[in-house]
Amino acid sequence: MRARLIHRFDYRYTKPVLLGPHRFCLRPRPHGFQRLIDYRLEISPDPSQLYELMAAGGDTITRARFLGEADHLTVIATSEVETFSPPLLEACLDEQMAQLPVQIGRLNPDLLSNLQGWLPNGQHDGAAVDVAQEALMGSDGRSLNFLQQLIEVIQDRVKYTQRHVGPAWPAGRTLKERVGSCRDLAMLMIECCRSVGLPARFVSGYHLVEPKPERYDLHAWAEVYLQGAGWRGFDPSGKGACDDRYIPVATSSRSDLTAAVSGTFSGPPGVESDLEWDISAEILSSALR
Repeated sequence: MRARLIHRFDYRYTKPVLLGPHRFCLRPRPHGFQRLIDYRLEISPDPSQLYELMAAGGDTITRARFLGEADHLTVIATSEVETFSPPLLEACLDEQMAQLPVQIGRLNPDLLSNLQGWLPNGQHDGAAVDVAQEALMGSDGRSLNFLQQLIEVIQDRVKYTQRHVGPAWPAGRTLKERVGSCRDLAMLMIECCRSVGLPARFVSGYHLVEPKPERYDLHAWAEVYLQGAGWRGFDPSGKGACDDRYIPVATSSRSDLTAAVSGTFSGPPGVESDLEWDISAEILSSALR
């Protein structure tokens, strides 16, 4: 699939403010099963310093610094990408590593940060462990069966809902509330996978669903590392395994590091900010079936 996306943010301030350093995760990932054809980032007011860097996970992010006061911040990211369907998982998996739980000692040490629990001491949330064990019992110890069972259990326990404000919830809260946004369900799936030895990480990007919605939004899902197949996307708030209609932008072992725009501002007492955003997407060509 080939698509063009325009993602716009308009921040307005009731009084002129000083913009602090900002971080932008808006450049689609140009690797894996995705090719970045074109990317442009427009920022107003003009930054005094603008540069790209490679994040710890290998994604390209942009940092900006500003001088002087401003009553607005406008950011427009225009991207054109081409995505490809990955090969069937069943044909790729390393047979010795398809069984669960995974033998941690056989994994590449680079994956260890994607095995830690979300609790402050690095332990796994007990509620997520219980969900993982339930999925494991119905999977015959096979990783693909486990992932399918896990998504079914999550969707049975948690009702998907949109939530535009606030960080992703920890797994325990999502299970307690029994509702969650796409990022909340992604966090829950990641925690469950990690508890059985499957490296997993958070993904932020776009899902160009059919039929086209009235308004597109950023989406979040999980990527799980499967020996022999590498990182593969799974959407617990969708149909499971990700296809070529998913466009990854940023990945991290921590969800907060994938925020599309993050930064600070300072101003006089009582100053308020307002945000308006819009995502438009056009599918230029679809994959041949």
